[in-house]
Amino acid sequence: MTPEQAYQQLLQRAKEIAYLGTAQGVLGWDQEVNMPRNGAQWRAEMQSYLSGQLHRKATDPEINDLLAAVEESDLVANPLSDEAVNVREWRREYDRATKLPTEFVERFTRVVVLSQQVWAEARAKADFSIFAPNLGEIIELTKQKAEYLGYEDKPYDALLDGFEPGEKTENVKRVFTALREELAPFLQEIMASSTQPDPSIVEDRDYPVERQRILGEVASAGFGLNYESSRLDVSTHPFSTNLGPGDQRITTRFNPRNFNDSFFSILHETGHALYEQNLPAEHFGTPRGEAASLGIHESQSRTWENLVGRSRAFWAYFFPITRQFFPKTLADVSMEDFYFAVNAVKPGFIRVDADEVTYNLHIMLRFEIEQAIINEGLPVEEIPAMWNTLFKEYLGLDVPDDSKGVLQDVHWSHGMIGYFPTYALGNLYGAQFFAQAKADIPGLEEAFARGEFLPLLDWLRQHIHQHGMRYRAYDLVEVVTGEPLSHEPLMAHLRAKYGELYRL
Repeated sequence: MTPEQAYQQLLQRAKEIAYLGTAQGVLGWDQEVNMPRNGAQWRAEMQSYLSGQLHRKATDPEINDLLAAVEESDLVANPLSDEAVNVREWRREYDRATKLPTEFVERFTRVVVLSQQVWAEARAKADFSIFAPNLGEIIELTKQKAEYLGYEDKPYDALLDGFEPGEKTENVKRVFTALREELAPFLQEIMASSTQPDPSIVEDRDYPVERQRILGEVASAGFGLNYESSRLDVSTHPFSTNLGPGDQRITTRFNPRNFNDSFFSILHETGHALYEQNLPAEHFGTPRGEAASLGIHESQSRTWENLVGRSRAFWAYFFPITRQFFPKTLADVSMEDFYFAVNAVKPGFIRVDADEVTYNLHIMLRFEIEQAIINEGLPVEEIPAMWNTLFKEYLGLDVPDDSKGVLQDVHWSHGMIGYFPTYALGNLYGAQFFAQAKADIPGLEEAFARGEFLPLLDWLRQHIHQHGMRYRAYDLVEVVTGEPLSHEPLMAHLRAKYGELYRL
């Protein structure tokens, strides 16, 4: 068999795996959006079966033989060619997958599907003890997973690598520590300022849900989201999922008394969907058509949510439109007051509601707890106490109950330990990319004030989307900006924006 023939067989296998993955994705989306509670047990069995089938396909020994036939050939001589990128990532995926027994994968899937319903009940009742047994089982399985996968330093590295390929815990610690050393005192400056916004403008006025929905769709379509290839639905926890070329699903949740809750969730998930819609469709199902990492994915969502959607230029354009949707609610509100309100900085309990300044502190807290769980064996029953202690240290607040504390996020019930750092990495990548985009596109932010967002989308397509997994995340940021990942662009953005707002 020639290397070219082996490569074509690998492409076919990748497509078959993608088809199964998409089927799982549809079931996962339906579970969050439509499925009745009593369907959880059967859905767990379905997902467990599909996970097993996927794993068997992905670990077929013939894949190893096909990869070996290509890896030393001229077909992959250029490490950045489509073929070389795909083979590199297929090898990585195969080596990780073959370390996990199929029975383990099926069990893990079954446990997490069932746990999601238990987590929802525990959060509704603000009672961690309801979820603790399930979380304990997930943690033990996750520790087994780390051992199966292997690691050079800490078990947590094996989990982090699953979401942020090639990344190491120590490097994340380095960047996070540098950020926190500047962020914490800056937050204190803001809180001490005599200039403060009126957050009730967006947090405690009438915003009819149907109008919120239409306004969110108007904004996301303005950013470039194609609603012929996407749809917006409602779920408990907003998310985005990609079901293939021409099928991106985003969700939000609505509060008729809170504008921010749905609007910025829609912008955030739009950023994820824009990334998926603009990956090279001809490469779908292969690494060249997939996101570089979850941190890079998050950089796209946070760019559109915060760097665009919370900017003064955006609201100069979009506030008159918003006022037309809610004329009575905003009759006495100026654009500047509204802009300040959507950018209010106030330590709060809920991560997804957090402002730009405090958000990363929420992530650092979770990062510390996950390391304690996986690397140091923190017992399940001690997790809420550690959460509450760190929350007081990082954000200065006493957590009133588990629903506002350790139970607020769905991720652990999904078995996604190691995922949280990608959120803060996304903020860091996003700020560094955006600074470069402003340098490359004169008058970029002035264009936002005219409702012109496609210059930024085109820049992202060219510099980030088109590459798929051609580069590791830490390499991509250097290719695009000429510098390694740093906390400095994010802090520069925060100081300039919030220094002006709070007159520091």
